[in-house]
Amino acid sequence: QVQLMESGGGLVQAGGSLRLSCAASGRTVSSYVMAWFRQAPGKEREFVAAISRSGGSTIYAESVKGRFTISRDITKNTVYLQMNSLKFEDTAVYYCAAGALMVTSRYDYWGQGTQVTVSS
Repeated sequence: QVQLMESGGGLVQAGGSLRLSCAASGRTVSSYVMAWFRQAPGKEREFVAAISRSGGSTIYAESVKGRFTISRDITKNTVYLQMNSLKFEDTAVYYCAAGALMVTSRYDYWGQGTQVTVSS
């Protein structure tokens, strides 16, 4: 079983950048498909990005494609989400997740989340 802890959230102006981190413990990040989700106030949680076990494949939600990049550092057992050109509508709690399949839902393990607020 893996434990996940997100960090790096905060307040940023529209057009700015943030990098979120997801530190894993208990198992290596290469044991799972790792993903980021987000949940805005009053909305359902939505898929943002995922990276395969090998690290060789990534998928993104259309709303973040070209602006966000998911990556990982095996030596640090950490997954990252680099967010550029942030928009007001990117404001949400961002969650890290680990699962078995390269899909946009049905992940097994979740972190507690980190708040990202984009001011317009």
